[in-house]
Amino acid sequence: MISVVILGAGNVATHLYKAFRNAENIEITQWYNRSRSAISSYANTVEITDKLEDLKEANLYIIAISDDCIAEFSSELPFKDRFVVHTSGSVAMHDIDKKNQIGVFYPLQSFSKNAEIDFSEVPICIEVYEKENLQLLKDLAQAVGCKAHKITTEQRQTLHLAAVFVNNFTNQLYRIGHEICETKNIEFNILHPLIEETAKKIQHMSPFMAQTGPAKRHDKKTIKRQLKLIEKDSHASIYKLLTASIKSTHGFNSPKPIKTTKD
Repeated sequence: MISVVILGAGNVATHLYKAFRNAENIEITQWYNRSRSAISSYANTVEITDKLEDLKEANLYIIAISDDCIAEFSSELPFKDRFVVHTSGSVAMHDIDKKNQIGVFYPLQSFSKNAEIDFSEVPICIEVYEKENLQLLKDLAQAVGCKAHKITTEQRQTLHLAAVFVNNFTNQLYRIGHEICETKNIEFNILHPLIEETAKKIQHMSPFMAQTGPAKRHDKKTIKRQLKLIEKDSHASIYKLLTASIKSTHGFNSPKPIKTTKD
């Protein structure tokens, strides 16, 4: 049985709590947050606290708070030589105060509090300073049905960067597409099958091979026609930037910028 204390109450902390609670080999010893009210609704199922001095002993302490606060918060922990990890994709492992044994338990997924997550589909990137702690993180990942990947800080930070492109930036493009549909009173859900098919393709072919569209075809007339349809300059700038990137990737390098009436 792995005993765990969760530190924080954001999206990642909440989903870890739910996953750990359903795992047979994990005991949630405590759940801490500075604001007790943020986790008070769970008081009937786990011991909660808002006082660091009341933290109980456990096999593992998981810091699941905003990236910028991890270093300072870890220095405030009132104990030494216990195993403390954070869940960030971008923060270095060594940002955790060295008075404790340190590591990283990074679930590579997009978390929203009200969205259900199947943890068996979530890769866990793990990192430790003391080699003897590696097996504990592997066992923790296995207990919630995840596959653990031992990687370095540089690899994890690179993965996080790639994740920003494929998740955060892609979602922003969904939002722009949604806004474009709304301007002409078109239901965005008409695009859902296309979105799903695009995601399916890269499960069995590279994104390079999966690319389609007017930029890939070097279809100048369609590109100019679509740019004229775009009502916001910010959207037009993104369209031009991504079009140029696709054209460059697929061998259509042109020194001349795309001309439109908006220029």
